[in-house]
Amino acid sequence: MARTSDREVISTKQKKIAKLAQIEPKLTLKTLAHHIDVSWLYDAYRRTRKDGAVGVDEVDAKQYAANLRENLETLHEKFKSGLYRAPAVRRVHIPKEGAGEQTRPIGIPTLEDKILQRAVVMALEPIYEEDFLDCSYGFRPGRSAHQAVEALWQVLTSIEGGWVIDLDIQSFFDSVDREKLRTILDQRVRDGVIRRAIGKWLKAGVMEEGKIWYPERGTPQGGVISPLLSNIYLHEVLDVWFHDMVQPVMRGRCFMVRYADDAVMGFELEDDARRVLAVLAKRFGKYGLTLHPKKTRLVDFRRPRRDCKLGRDHSFDMLGFTHYWGKSRKGRWTVKRKTAKGRFSRSLKRISRWCRQNRHQRVTDQREGLNRKLHGHYSYYGVTGNMRALSSFRRQVERLWRKWLSRRSRKAHLNWEKFQRLLKHHPLAPPRVVHSIYRHAANPCT
Repeated sequence: MARTSDREVISTKQKKIAKLAQIEPKLTLKTLAHHIDVSWLYDAYRRTRKDGAVGVDEVDAKQYAANLRENLETLHEKFKSGLYRAPAVRRVHIPKEGAGEQTRPIGIPTLEDKILQRAVVMALEPIYEEDFLDCSYGFRPGRSAHQAVEALWQVLTSIEGGWVIDLDIQSFFDSVDREKLRTILDQRVRDGVIRRAIGKWLKAGVMEEGKIWYPERGTPQGGVISPLLSNIYLHEVLDVWFHDMVQPVMRGRCFMVRYADDAVMGFELEDDARRVLAVLAKRFGKYGLTLHPKKTRLVDFRRPRRDCKLGRDHSFDMLGFTHYWGKSRKGRWTVKRKTAKGRFSRSLKRISRWCRQNRHQRVTDQREGLNRKLHGHYSYYGVTGNMRALSSFRRQVERLWRKWLSRRSRKAHLNWEKFQRLLKHHPLAPPRVVHSIYRHAANPCT
Protein backbone atom coordinates (compact mmCIF):
# COMPACT_ATOMS: atom_id res chain seq x y z
CA MET A 1 0.00 0.00 0.00
CA ALA A 2 2.56 2.58 1.08
CA ARG A 3 5.60 2.65 -1.15
CA THR A 4 9.17 3.51 -0.20
CA SER A 5 8.58 7.00 -1.59
CA ASP A 6 5.66 7.42 0.84
CA ARG A 7 7.91 6.53 3.78
CA GLU A 8 10.46 9.04 2.53
CA VAL A 9 7.74 11.72 2.47
CA ILE A 10 6.78 10.83 6.05
CA SER A 11 10.43 11.00 7.14
CA THR A 12 10.73 14.43 5.47
CA LYS A 13 7.64 15.62 7.33
CA GLN A 14 9.11 14.44 10.63
CA LYS A 15 12.36 16.26 9.89
CA LYS A 16 10.43 19.46 9.20
CA ILE A 17 8.60 19.11 12.51
CA ALA A 18 11.90 18.51 14.31
CA LYS A 19 13.54 21.49 12.58
CA LEU A 20 10.70 23.79 13.61
CA ALA A 21 10.88 22.55 17.20
CA GLN A 22 14.64 23.08 17.20
CA ILE A 23 14.50 26.62 15.81
CA GLU A 24 11.69 27.65 18.18
CA PRO A 25 12.27 25.80 21.47
CA LYS A 26 9.52 27.79 23.22
CA LEU A 27 7.03 27.62 20.35
CA THR A 28 3.63 26.00 20.98
CA LEU A 29 2.67 23.99 17.90
CA LYS A 30 -1.02 24.20 16.97
CA THR A 31 -1.06 22.50 13.56
CA LEU A 32 0.29 18.96 13.46
CA ALA A 33 -2.62 16.68 12.62
CA HIS A 34 -2.55 17.64 8.92
CA HIS A 35 0.64 15.58 8.62
CA ILE A 36 -1.27 12.42 9.58
CA ASP A 37 -2.86 11.11 6.39
CA VAL A 38 -3.68 7.57 5.24
CA SER A 39 -0.08 6.92 4.15
CA TRP A 40 1.10 8.07 7.60
CA LEU A 41 -1.36 5.65 9.20
CA TYR A 42 -0.11 2.83 6.99
CA ASP A 43 3.45 3.50 8.12
CA ALA A 44 2.18 3.41 11.71
CA TYR A 45 0.48 0.09 10.91
CA ARG A 46 3.72 -1.23 9.43
CA ARG A 47 5.59 -0.37 12.64
CA THR A 48 2.96 -1.95 14.91
CA ARG A 49 3.50 -5.48 16.19
CA LYS A 50 1.04 -7.93 14.65
CA ASP A 51 1.55 -10.89 16.99
CA GLY A 52 0.15 -9.37 20.18
CA ALA A 53 -2.99 -10.45 22.03
CA VAL A 54 -6.29 -9.02 20.80
CA GLY A 55 -8.06 -6.17 22.57
CA VAL A 56 -11.68 -5.79 23.63
CA ASP A 57 -12.89 -5.86 20.00
CA GLU A 58 -11.37 -9.34 19.46
CA VAL A 59 -9.95 -8.24 16.08
CA ASP A 60 -6.54 -9.69 15.25
CA ALA A 61 -3.99 -8.45 12.69
CA LYS A 62 -5.08 -10.90 9.99
CA GLN A 63 -8.71 -9.78 10.20
CA TYR A 64 -7.73 -6.10 10.18
CA ALA A 65 -5.42 -6.56 7.18
CA ALA A 66 -8.18 -8.19 5.14
CA ASN A 67 -9.63 -4.71 4.42
CA LEU A 68 -6.61 -2.67 5.34
CA ARG A 69 -7.07 0.29 3.01
CA GLU A 70 -10.71 0.71 3.93
CA ASN A 71 -10.00 0.33 7.65
CA LEU A 72 -7.23 2.94 7.59
CA GLU A 73 -9.34 5.40 5.59
CA THR A 74 -12.19 5.02 8.06
CA LEU A 75 -9.77 5.42 10.99
CA HIS A 76 -8.33 8.57 9.41
CA GLU A 77 -11.77 10.06 8.89
CA LYS A 78 -12.84 9.34 12.48
CA PHE A 79 -9.56 10.71 13.84
CA LYS A 80 -9.82 14.01 11.94
CA SER A 81 -13.55 14.52 12.57
CA GLY A 82 -13.36 13.74 16.28
CA LEU A 83 -15.66 10.73 15.96
CA TYR A 84 -12.94 8.29 17.04
CA ARG A 85 -13.79 6.65 20.34
CA ALA A 86 -10.90 5.19 22.31
CA PRO A 87 -11.93 1.65 23.33
CA ALA A 88 -11.32 0.32 26.82
CA VAL A 89 -8.01 -1.41 27.44
CA ARG A 90 -8.30 -5.10 28.25
CA ARG A 91 -6.34 -5.89 31.40
CA VAL A 92 -4.92 -9.28 32.24
CA HIS A 93 -2.72 -10.37 35.12
CA ILE A 94 0.43 -12.42 34.78
CA PRO A 95 2.46 -13.94 37.64
CA LYS A 96 5.05 -11.59 39.08
CA GLU A 97 8.22 -13.64 39.18
CA GLY A 98 9.94 -13.75 42.54
CA ALA A 99 6.90 -12.25 44.31
CA GLY A 100 4.98 -15.30 45.49
CA GLU A 101 1.33 -15.09 44.49
CA GLN A 102 1.52 -11.45 43.36
CA THR A 103 0.61 -10.62 39.78
CA ARG A 104 1.52 -7.87 37.33
CA PRO A 105 -1.28 -6.11 35.39
CA ILE A 106 -0.82 -5.92 31.61
CA GLY A 107 -2.90 -3.63 29.39
CA ILE A 108 -3.91 -4.78 25.89
CA PRO A 109 -5.30 -2.09 23.56
CA THR A 110 -7.04 -2.94 20.30
CA LEU A 111 -4.89 -3.17 17.17
CA GLU A 112 -6.56 -0.09 15.67
CA ASP A 113 -5.90 1.86 18.85
CA LYS A 114 -2.23 0.83 18.69
CA ILE A 115 -2.01 2.04 15.10
CA LEU A 116 -3.48 5.47 15.86
CA GLN A 117 -1.33 5.84 18.97
CA ARG A 118 1.74 4.99 16.90
CA ALA A 119 0.73 7.61 14.32
CA VAL A 120 0.40 10.30 17.00
CA VAL A 121 3.74 9.29 18.54
CA MET A 122 5.35 9.64 15.10
CA ALA A 123 4.10 13.26 15.01
CA LEU A 124 5.02 14.16 18.60
CA GLU A 125 8.37 12.41 18.88
CA PRO A 126 10.29 14.81 16.59
CA ILE A 127 9.19 17.72 18.79
CA TYR A 128 10.08 16.25 22.15
CA GLU A 129 13.31 14.69 20.96
CA GLU A 130 14.52 18.27 20.54
CA ASP A 131 13.51 19.02 24.14
CA PHE A 132 14.57 15.88 26.01
CA LEU A 133 17.92 15.99 27.79
CA ASP A 134 20.88 13.65 27.34
CA CYS A 135 20.33 12.03 30.74
CA SER A 136 17.09 10.41 29.53
CA TYR A 137 17.37 7.03 27.77
CA GLY A 138 14.12 5.10 28.10
CA PHE A 139 11.79 4.55 25.13
CA ARG A 140 13.58 7.01 22.88
CA PRO A 141 14.69 6.36 19.28
CA GLY A 142 18.36 5.46 19.00
CA ARG A 143 18.75 5.03 22.76
CA SER A 144 18.88 1.89 24.85
CA ALA A 145 19.22 0.49 28.34
CA HIS A 146 22.83 -0.44 27.61
CA GLN A 147 23.68 3.15 26.76
CA ALA A 148 22.20 4.22 30.10
CA VAL A 149 24.21 1.57 31.98
CA GLU A 150 27.38 2.51 30.08
CA ALA A 151 26.91 6.22 30.72
CA LEU A 152 26.34 5.52 34.41
CA TRP A 153 29.52 3.44 34.58
CA GLN A 154 31.57 6.13 32.87
CA VAL A 155 30.50 8.98 35.11
CA LEU A 156 30.81 6.92 38.31
CA THR A 157 34.34 6.02 37.26
CA SER A 158 35.23 9.62 36.42
CA ILE A 159 34.15 11.05 39.80
CA GLU A 160 35.29 7.95 41.71
CA GLY A 161 31.85 7.01 42.98
CA GLY A 162 30.54 9.59 45.38
CA TRP A 163 27.06 9.48 46.89
CA VAL A 164 24.21 7.91 44.93
CA ILE A 165 20.47 8.46 45.33
CA ASP A 166 18.70 5.33 44.12
CA LEU A 167 15.19 6.53 43.15
CA ASP A 168 12.07 4.37 43.18
CA ILE A 169 8.70 5.88 42.22
CA GLN A 170 5.69 3.99 43.52
CA SER A 171 3.27 2.86 40.78
CA PHE A 172 4.44 5.63 38.48
CA PHE A 173 2.37 4.78 35.38
CA ASP A 174 -0.79 4.56 37.50
CA SER A 175 -0.08 7.77 39.44
CA VAL A 176 0.46 10.42 36.75
CA ASP A 177 -1.71 13.48 37.45
CA ARG A 178 -3.61 13.98 34.20
CA GLU A 179 -4.32 17.67 34.76
CA LYS A 180 -0.62 18.29 35.35
CA LEU A 181 0.16 16.29 32.22
CA ARG A 182 -2.26 18.38 30.16
CA THR A 183 -0.63 21.56 31.47
CA ILE A 184 2.80 20.25 30.49
CA LEU A 185 1.54 19.30 27.03
CA ASP A 186 0.10 22.82 26.62
CA GLN A 187 3.62 24.20 26.65
CA ARG A 188 4.47 22.50 23.35
CA VAL A 189 1.43 20.99 21.61
CA ARG A 190 -2.07 22.48 21.31
CA ASP A 191 -3.20 20.88 18.09
CA GLY A 192 -6.90 20.26 18.71
CA VAL A 193 -7.17 16.96 16.84
CA ILE A 194 -4.14 15.38 18.51
CA ARG A 195 -4.95 16.70 21.97
CA ARG A 196 -8.52 15.44 21.64
CA ALA A 197 -7.24 11.94 20.83
CA ILE A 198 -4.82 12.02 23.78
CA GLY A 199 -7.65 13.12 26.06
CA LYS A 200 -9.75 10.17 24.91
CA TRP A 201 -6.92 7.74 25.58
CA LEU A 202 -6.45 9.16 29.06
CA LYS A 203 -10.16 8.71 29.79
CA ALA A 204 -10.53 5.29 28.15
CA GLY A 205 -11.64 2.70 30.64
CA VAL A 206 -10.05 -0.57 31.70
CA MET A 207 -11.90 -3.84 31.12
CA GLU A 208 -11.15 -6.50 33.68
CA GLU A 209 -13.12 -9.72 34.11
CA GLY A 210 -15.88 -8.34 31.87
CA LYS A 211 -16.32 -5.11 33.83
CA ILE A 212 -15.16 -1.62 32.78
CA TRP A 213 -13.86 0.92 35.27
CA TYR A 214 -12.34 4.34 34.75
CA PRO A 215 -9.14 5.26 36.63
CA GLU A 216 -8.78 8.95 37.45
CA ARG A 217 -4.98 8.95 37.26
CA GLY A 218 -2.27 7.37 35.14
CA THR A 219 -1.36 7.04 31.47
CA PRO A 220 -2.96 4.70 28.89
CA GLN A 221 -1.90 1.14 29.54
CA GLY A 222 -0.18 -1.06 27.00
CA GLY A 223 -0.07 1.43 24.12
CA VAL A 224 2.95 3.17 22.62
CA ILE A 225 1.59 6.59 23.62
CA SER A 226 2.09 5.81 27.32
CA PRO A 227 5.93 5.73 27.33
CA LEU A 228 6.09 9.03 25.43
CA LEU A 229 3.60 10.76 27.73
CA SER A 230 5.48 9.39 30.74
CA ASN A 231 8.78 10.68 29.37
CA ILE A 232 7.22 14.10 28.77
CA TYR A 233 5.94 14.10 32.35
CA LEU A 234 9.24 13.08 33.97
CA HIS A 235 11.15 15.44 31.70
CA GLU A 236 9.33 18.28 33.45
CA VAL A 237 9.16 16.73 36.92
CA LEU A 238 12.74 15.50 37.16
CA ASP A 239 15.08 16.18 34.23
CA VAL A 240 14.52 19.93 33.77
CA TRP A 241 14.35 20.47 37.53
CA PHE A 242 17.65 18.68 38.09
CA HIS A 243 19.36 20.45 35.18
CA ASP A 244 18.06 23.98 35.86
CA MET A 245 17.48 24.08 39.62
CA VAL A 246 19.70 21.46 41.26
CA GLN A 247 22.97 21.39 39.35
CA PRO A 248 23.66 25.15 39.49
CA VAL A 249 23.52 25.24 43.32
CA MET A 250 25.59 22.12 44.03
CA ARG A 251 29.08 22.62 45.46
CA GLY A 252 30.52 19.49 43.85
CA ARG A 253 29.98 17.60 40.64
CA CYS A 254 26.69 15.76 40.16
CA PHE A 255 24.86 13.79 37.49
CA MET A 256 21.65 11.93 36.73
CA VAL A 257 20.81 8.96 34.52
CA ARG A 258 17.15 8.12 33.89
CA TYR A 259 15.57 5.24 31.99
CA ALA A 260 11.78 5.73 31.98
CA ASP A 261 10.83 5.83 35.69
CA ASP A 262 14.11 4.26 36.83
CA ALA A 263 16.59 6.97 37.83
CA VAL A 264 19.88 7.38 39.66
CA MET A 265 21.43 10.63 40.88
CA GLY A 266 25.09 10.86 41.83
CA PHE A 267 26.92 13.51 43.86
CA GLU A 268 30.56 14.11 44.60
CA LEU A 269 29.75 15.52 48.07
CA GLU A 270 27.57 14.00 50.77
CA ASP A 271 26.04 17.36 51.76
CA ASP A 272 24.82 17.94 48.21
CA ALA A 273 23.25 14.48 48.09
CA ARG A 274 21.45 14.92 51.41
CA ARG A 275 20.13 18.36 50.44
CA VAL A 276 18.58 16.94 47.27
CA LEU A 277 17.23 13.86 49.03
CA ALA A 278 15.52 16.10 51.57
CA VAL A 279 13.47 17.92 48.89
CA LEU A 280 12.81 15.05 46.47
CA ALA A 281 9.59 13.87 48.14
CA LYS A 282 8.17 17.41 48.04
CA ARG A 283 9.14 17.83 44.38
CA PHE A 284 7.46 14.56 43.37
CA GLY A 285 4.46 15.21 45.60
CA LYS A 286 3.81 18.46 43.72
CA TYR A 287 3.08 16.30 40.65
CA GLY A 288 1.10 13.61 42.43
CA LEU A 289 3.96 11.12 42.64
CA THR A 290 5.29 9.24 45.67
CA LEU A 291 8.77 7.92 46.33
CA HIS A 292 8.99 4.43 47.80
CA PRO A 293 10.08 5.04 51.42
CA LYS A 294 12.19 1.87 51.64
CA LYS A 295 13.52 1.46 48.11
CA THR A 296 14.57 5.10 47.66
CA ARG A 297 17.87 5.36 49.49
CA LEU A 298 21.18 7.15 49.72
CA VAL A 299 24.16 4.92 48.97
CA ASP A 300 27.73 5.64 50.05
CA PHE A 301 29.40 4.74 46.78
CA ARG A 302 32.75 6.40 47.37
CA ARG A 303 35.89 4.65 46.25
CA PRO A 304 36.87 2.29 49.10
CA ARG A 305 40.08 2.48 51.07
CA ARG A 306 42.76 -0.09 50.35
CA ASP A 307 41.62 -3.01 52.53
CA CYS A 308 38.00 -2.01 53.10
CA LYS A 309 35.31 -4.72 53.03
CA LEU A 310 32.09 -3.70 51.29
CA GLY A 311 28.55 -4.97 51.75
CA ARG A 312 25.20 -4.49 50.05
CA ASP A 313 24.81 -1.00 51.55
CA HIS A 314 27.65 0.11 49.27
CA SER A 315 26.04 -1.10 46.02
CA PHE A 316 22.86 -0.38 44.07
CA ASP A 317 20.86 -1.88 41.22
CA MET A 318 19.78 -0.27 37.96
CA LEU A 319 18.35 -1.87 34.83
CA GLY A 320 19.13 -5.40 35.95
CA PHE A 321 22.73 -4.75 36.99
CA THR A 322 24.25 -4.41 40.44
CA HIS A 323 26.85 -1.63 40.47
CA TYR A 324 29.61 -2.14 43.03
CA TRP A 325 33.30 -1.51 43.72
CA GLY A 326 35.66 -4.38 43.01
CA LYS A 327 39.33 -5.05 42.36
CA SER A 328 40.74 -5.07 38.85
CA ARG A 329 43.32 -7.63 37.72
CA LYS A 330 46.00 -5.12 38.70
CA GLY A 331 44.57 -4.87 42.21
CA ARG A 332 43.01 -1.43 41.79
CA TRP A 333 39.52 -0.45 42.90
CA THR A 334 37.16 -0.04 39.95
CA VAL A 335 33.40 0.30 39.42
CA LYS A 336 32.03 -3.07 38.33
CA ARG A 337 28.68 -4.43 37.19
CA LYS A 338 27.16 -7.85 37.60
CA THR A 339 23.77 -9.39 36.96
CA ALA A 340 21.41 -8.35 39.75
CA LYS A 341 20.50 -11.22 42.06
CA GLY A 342 16.77 -10.93 41.40
CA ARG A 343 17.21 -10.87 37.61
CA PHE A 344 19.59 -13.85 37.79
CA SER A 345 17.13 -16.01 39.71
CA ARG A 346 14.14 -14.94 37.59
CA SER A 347 15.98 -15.84 34.39
CA LEU A 348 16.82 -19.28 35.77
CA LYS A 349 13.19 -19.85 36.74
CA ARG A 350 12.13 -19.11 33.18
CA ILE A 351 14.78 -21.54 31.88
CA SER A 352 13.63 -24.23 34.32
CA ARG A 353 10.01 -23.78 33.27
CA TRP A 354 10.97 -24.02 29.60
CA CYS A 355 13.05 -27.18 30.18
CA ARG A 356 10.18 -28.80 32.05
CA GLN A 357 7.67 -27.97 29.31
CA ASN A 358 9.98 -29.13 26.49
CA ARG A 359 11.77 -32.07 28.11
CA HIS A 360 10.23 -34.60 25.71
CA GLN A 361 11.35 -32.74 22.59
CA ARG A 362 14.39 -33.95 20.65
CA VAL A 363 17.68 -33.17 22.39
CA THR A 364 18.83 -31.24 19.31
CA ASP A 365 15.74 -29.03 19.42
CA GLN A 366 16.18 -28.46 23.15
CA ARG A 367 19.79 -27.44 22.66
CA GLU A 368 18.83 -24.95 19.95
CA GLY A 369 16.12 -23.48 22.15
CA LEU A 370 18.44 -23.17 25.14
CA ASN A 371 21.17 -21.61 23.01
CA ARG A 372 18.73 -18.97 21.77
CA LYS A 373 17.90 -18.14 25.37
CA LEU A 374 21.57 -18.09 26.37
CA HIS A 375 22.44 -15.78 23.46
CA GLY A 376 19.61 -13.49 24.54
CA HIS A 377 20.94 -13.48 28.11
CA TYR A 378 24.48 -12.73 26.96
CA SER A 379 23.22 -9.99 24.63
CA TYR A 380 21.85 -8.08 27.60
CA TYR A 381 24.08 -9.05 30.53
CA GLY A 382 27.29 -9.56 28.56
CA VAL A 383 29.13 -6.47 29.82
CA THR A 384 32.78 -6.10 30.73
CA GLY A 385 33.44 -7.47 34.22
CA ASN A 386 30.37 -9.72 34.34
CA MET A 387 31.98 -12.90 33.04
CA ARG A 388 31.76 -14.66 36.39
CA ALA A 389 27.98 -14.21 36.53
CA LEU A 390 27.61 -15.22 32.88
CA SER A 391 29.63 -18.40 33.47
CA SER A 392 27.62 -19.18 36.58
CA PHE A 393 24.40 -18.71 34.64
CA ARG A 394 25.53 -21.16 31.96
CA ARG A 395 26.49 -23.74 34.60
CA GLN A 396 23.08 -23.40 36.23
CA VAL A 397 21.40 -23.83 32.83
CA GLU A 398 23.40 -27.05 32.32
CA ARG A 399 22.28 -28.25 35.75
CA LEU A 400 18.62 -27.51 34.97
CA TRP A 401 18.84 -29.17 31.56
CA ARG A 402 20.30 -32.32 33.11
CA LYS A 403 17.62 -32.29 35.79
CA TRP A 404 14.71 -32.19 33.34
CA LEU A 405 16.30 -34.58 30.83
CA SER A 406 16.59 -37.05 33.69
CA ARG A 407 12.84 -36.78 34.26
CA ARG A 408 11.79 -37.75 30.74
CA SER A 409 11.06 -41.24 32.09
CA ARG A 410 11.98 -43.51 34.98
CA LYS A 411 14.92 -44.89 33.01
CA ALA A 412 16.17 -41.56 31.72
CA HIS A 413 18.40 -40.64 34.67
CA LEU A 414 21.64 -38.98 33.55
CA ASN A 415 24.61 -39.01 35.88
CA TRP A 416 27.11 -36.24 35.45
CA GLU A 417 29.50 -38.34 33.36
CA LYS A 418 26.78 -39.25 30.83
CA PHE A 419 25.61 -35.66 30.71
CA GLN A 420 29.12 -34.45 29.94
CA ARG A 421 29.25 -36.84 26.97
CA LEU A 422 25.91 -35.47 25.80
CA LEU A 423 27.25 -31.91 26.03
CA LYS A 424 30.14 -32.79 23.74
CA HIS A 425 27.66 -33.62 20.99
CA HIS A 426 25.15 -30.92 21.94
CA PRO A 427 27.21 -28.05 23.40
CA LEU A 428 25.59 -25.00 24.97
CA ALA A 429 26.70 -21.52 23.92
CA PRO A 430 29.70 -20.29 25.96
CA PRO A 431 29.42 -16.95 27.79
CA ARG A 432 30.73 -13.89 26.02
CA VAL A 433 31.04 -10.14 26.52
CA VAL A 434 28.88 -8.31 23.99
CA HIS A 435 29.09 -4.77 25.40
CA SER A 436 32.62 -3.57 26.02
CA ILE A 437 33.50 -0.61 28.23
CA TYR A 438 35.90 0.55 25.57
CA ARG A 439 33.14 1.49 23.17
CA HIS A 440 31.72 4.99 23.10
CA ALA A 441 28.70 5.76 25.32
CA ALA A 442 26.49 8.84 25.40
CA ASN A 443 27.01 11.35 28.19
CA PRO A 444 24.61 11.60 31.15
CA CYS A 445 23.52 14.92 32.69
CA THR A 446 26.75 16.10 34.39
